[in-house]
Amino acid sequence: MSDRGPSRRAVTIGGGIAAALGIAALGITVPRLFGRHYRRTPYDDLLSLLIDREAAKRVGQAAIETAAAHSFEGVLRPDPAGLAKALRQRMERRTLAEVTNSDLAQGSLLEVKGWVLPETLVMLSVLAARES
Repeated sequence: MSDRGPSRRAVTIGGGIAAALGIAALGITVPRLFGRHYRRTPYDDLLSLLIDREAAKRVGQAAIETAAAHSFEGVLRPDPAGLAKALRQRMERRTLAEVTNSDLAQGSLLEVKGWVLPETLVMLSVLAARES
């Protein structure tokens, strides 16, 4: 037994583990500190499902313009509260991917400026546009 202290190998491994933990902690906290922050709304539970809220707002505006000229205005309820209620009923403990896949399987699609999108995604985008 030696009383010289920890070996060089143990110090190197310990330092590597500490560095990896530090990098992981930065990777978690930095995006939260410097990422986009949006104004609080009563619909944040739904809007947080969107990866890029600004892009969703543009899609939502286009959907509102298209709905005025086409027949799917009923899907895009005029009031945000009614739209949010319909979206929450559709979501029912499912992820956005599961709901949009269900829309695709059922053929619940809407055309917005040449793009064919799942109905739930269009509704979510319209909610984002109305809350801007």
